[in-house]
Amino acid sequence: MGDPKFPRRSYDTPSHPWQGERIKEEHALVKEFGLKNKRELWKAKSILRSYRKQSRELQARLRTGEEQAKVETHNLLRSCAKIGLLPIEGATLDDVLGLNTETLLNRRLQTMVYRRGLAASPNQARQMIFHGHVSIDGRKVTIPGYILTRAEEEKITYNFSSPFNDEMHPLRIEAPKVIEARARRAAREARREREEDQRGGGRGGRGGGGRGFPRKATRAVERVKEVTDTVVSTDLPERPAETKEE
Repeated sequence: MGDPKFPRRSYDTPSHPWQGERIKEEHALVKEFGLKNKRELWKAKSILRSYRKQSRELQARLRTGEEQAKVETHNLLRSCAKIGLLPIEGATLDDVLGLNTETLLNRRLQTMVYRRGLAASPNQARQMIFHGHVSIDGRKVTIPGYILTRAEEEKITYNFSSPFNDEMHPLRIEAPKVIEARARRAAREARREREEDQRGGGRGGRGGGGRGFPRKATRAVERVKEVTDTVVSTDLPERPAETKEE
């Protein structure tokens, strides 16, 4: 059991400390989701690794016709659907194997506060949660990594005692403008990287002709769509003619 004062580590570290591609990917995710450090990323990966391990074991047990495996499969799929990782109906164990780290990070309270427009950036959302400005269904939550369920997703609000409840608060006035500007900048960067990739990478062919650009550009476009769909109620103004020529 162990001493309760010294709980065991709840995540697994990478098997090798120096892997360039992994380190680059982790840096991008930490920056995109406003994580404090890589431990939070490793915790998310460990949770998904546990789900995938259960899925593989259950698939092997189902081939033998075990009845208990059917019950555990139903419970696993229901648990994943409850926190929004899988659809409520029609999911299979193969879908559990296809889950990625971004899917779980998108269910964190910090990410949801930012995506719903309550904060101008993921880092600001983290600070607001720590300071007790965010509540779920009237209950104050101060854990940025809290995994939201589908029922709690629509109940995120400012805490009743928070000054952010005032509609004239500077944050609530400036946040939409900041989000729109970041959406435009992300769209520009995605388009520029797409053009560079079409020209062959534009970086001297290093890394196989820019094979890493399409994934980054796709992620930026998806982030722009999510922000604009949840925060900006009207279409963004048309870009100037000289900007289009870029």
